[in-house]
Amino acid sequence: MTRGTDEAFGGSRNASELARPSSLSLGVLLTIMLLSWSFNYTFGKIALREIPPLMLACFRTVLSALFILPIYFGARKRQESGARRWRLRDVPRLLAIGVLALVGNQVVFVIALNKTSVAHSALISAMSPMFVLLGAVAVGHERLTGRKLGGMALAIAGVVVLQLGHAKRGHPSLVGDLLTVAATSLFAAFSVFGKRLAGELGTVTLNAFAFVGGGILLLPVTFWGLAHYDFTRVSLAAWGGVLYMSVFPSIVGYLIFSYALRHLPASRVASVSYLQPVIATLIAMLFLSEQPWVGFIGGAVLVLGGVWLAELSDPRRRRGQKGAAALAIQEPKGECL
Repeated sequence: MTRGTDEAFGGSRNASELARPSSLSLGVLLTIMLLSWSFNYTFGKIALREIPPLMLACFRTVLSALFILPIYFGARKRQESGARRWRLRDVPRLLAIGVLALVGNQVVFVIALNKTSVAHSALISAMSPMFVLLGAVAVGHERLTGRKLGGMALAIAGVVVLQLGHAKRGHPSLVGDLLTVAATSLFAAFSVFGKRLAGELGTVTLNAFAFVGGGILLLPVTFWGLAHYDFTRVSLAAWGGVLYMSVFPSIVGYLIFSYALRHLPASRVASVSYLQPVIATLIAMLFLSEQPWVGFIGGAVLVLGGVWLAELSDPRRRRGQKGAAALAIQEPKGECL
């Protein structure tokens, strides 16, 4: 998210309560996060060459659940700042928000990636802050202004431009792009509704319940797929794609994102992710020989420019919210993943 959306949920975080890491450490971590998410598209495409999309989503979720469990039990020994232990009454909320929004996002993302190009998928995913803004408006934490509406209109126009031409390789499609919009909307829902819950119980707890709950839910489908598909013929490269997607974007990227939000304004953290469509596209051009059509540049400018405009902070409104932000800062401080 960017600064405007961050303010919509109660102002900046009191980072002085935490031991602030060095700027170099934060820069290295954000670079790892950016590369983890950018390579995710190419590794996903490699895995999808040999593994059906639903099965890839199942394998990814189940493996992510296995990998996050030791992280969760390790984190319990040193409770996150401001977080409390979860109770039985918290489980329905944890599962509803985590499984439906976070795991749902990843399942739809994989299905969408199978039907569109890396360039289109990465660019549309960059619209996530705009969808978070719409969620903030829906729950009454933000107002739509002419500037925000104009930014949204620009971004939508950019998506329309993407549909006017065809890449030489990568096979983007309207169905795939619309599914990517759906996946991005689910992640925005997770950001909006999971923020307070992450503040109460900690980001590791929220992610652990999401992946473990999703893994249990998808386990029957996983076993069914193992019984009906011959995965012994799947190459090491495809299995490597599954392993990469299970660890780096799903766990490493999200945890770095959460950690960075504790020490930096959301606007600075989100600004790094604006580079993601560019880097993801370059990686796909290098390893998958994808060649976006020339109009992709125009669409990218419209989408990213629109998202930036919609999320641009209003100085007058920010001054008027200082008192409210000072009060809101006393509430549990959560992170958007």
